[in-house]
Amino acid sequence: MGEHHDPTPELDPPRFGPADVERLEDECLHQGFFRLERRRLRHRRFEGGWSDEVVREVHVRFDAVGVLLYDVERDAVVLVEQIRAGALDDAVSPWKLEPVAGLIKPGESPAEVARREAIEEANCPIGELIELHSYYPSPGACNERVTLFCGLVDSAGLGGVHGLDEEHEDIQVHVIPYLKAWELLDAGRLDNAMCLIAFHWLARERASLRARR
Repeated sequence: MGEHHDPTPELDPPRFGPADVERLEDECLHQGFFRLERRRLRHRRFEGGWSDEVVREVHVRFDAVGVLLYDVERDAVVLVEQIRAGALDDAVSPWKLEPVAGLIKPGESPAEVARREAIEEANCPIGELIELHSYYPSPGACNERVTLFCGLVDSAGLGGVHGLDEEHEDIQVHVIPYLKAWELLDAGRLDNAMCLIAFHWLARERASLRARR
């Protein structure tokens, strides 16, 4: 038998890096709450050489934080519900159930944002904060990177409507038993990346978190 060769190249470290991209021009098309840029670039190709000029529009925004609030004692999660402009065409509802989330402002750490947003959106102080993942939700169209946490909380007395008036926030807080939340996820109600990623992490770690009580 002949020698077997793995056709998959080494992936860590990556084959290409920032030096393998030539940034020709970044043109601002719109500057509002977010920024839209037209980016012209060339990049190295897998089979050698350089690409022709590539033109892409990119949604430029601050990096973000999401935090799934979990009450170990009550085996419940805290989610927030608010209208989302990107979901206005959703046939079911443009109001989405999500983890607490917010943008990272200059000088802030992701952990600081997680704790701040939990107070602003849910009036919920966080005890232990566990970092789960850092990821790009849509790297083909947006430069945003999200850092996702699980925050351990006491959900007693939580609920009501919260948010900052100056940011036009109208946020309903829900305390949901874990099993009910999974029913909502299976039914397609928790249909955003933060929820899906955080809940699959929690499904794996929930028993060990509860064993620490």
